[in-house]
Amino acid sequence: MTPLVTAAVLLAAVTHASWNAIAHKITDKLTGFALISGGGLLIGLAMAPFVAFPADRAWPYLLGSAVIHIAYYALLMTSFRLGDFGQAYPIARGTAPLVVTVLAAVFADEVPDRWAAAGIALSCAGLTGVALWGLRGSRPDWAAIGAALATGLTIAAYTVVDGLGVRASGSSLGYIAWLMAVQGVVIPAYAVIRRRGKTVATLRPFAGIGLVGAALSVAAYALVLWAQTKAELAPIAALRESSIIVGAAIGAVFFRERFGAPRIAAAGLLVVGIGLMLHAG
Repeated sequence: MTPLVTAAVLLAAVTHASWNAIAHKITDKLTGFALISGGGLLIGLAMAPFVAFPADRAWPYLLGSAVIHIAYYALLMTSFRLGDFGQAYPIARGTAPLVVTVLAAVFADEVPDRWAAAGIALSCAGLTGVALWGLRGSRPDWAAIGAALATGLTIAAYTVVDGLGVRASGSSLGYIAWLMAVQGVVIPAYAVIRRRGKTVATLRPFAGIGLVGAALSVAAYALVLWAQTKAELAPIAALRESSIIVGAAIGAVFFRERFGAPRIAAAGLLVVGIGLMLHAG
């Protein structure tokens, strides 16, 4: 993995944690995700005339990813509704990298070498440490944990599907534009049906921050998709989940959730893991 790809994925991690924090801050989760998803739809449609249309062979992946992303949004809404941001976010994101490693080996024939494997393992240990620290001192909420774990499995699934799809598309920008356009219809449409005549009233107070979240979401995933055309899927997945450290810091600063020395140690493991993955590149 080159330094440029690494920098792109780390920037994606920061923007990803930021839009998730925005989604968590909006107390009405359906409103928040309708704004973020609908904003992604508008951005995708605005981009579409100016980017290459994805190749035909990419569309099965793109459509499959759109379905998985809708499930991901639904599960993420549930995770944020049931659990603290500093708990739900690390569990959801920390589940994905090892699953991606297995799926990438099976479906993309990408078996990491010893350096990459060690880096992924150390990074996942750090991510797991952050997640477990989020559970310390409180009675586990198994419904929240279950929703977060299920969210992580959808993350792993769309990571691999999109990694294969964007490589087949011929254009990472074209792929992200049409992915946003296709998947962005469902949640806003559901919100309109669910809220009926009250849709505008519920969306208006959060419109500004929701659209900022949408822009961050599109930017984060566009960076990841571009990176997936330049490097193997598993190291990118592990590196992207450094957003967990950013998310934990956001939770501590803005939501008054605990951070603590164990999370600092977990962040250190993550940094060492990143170093090993860079050695592999």
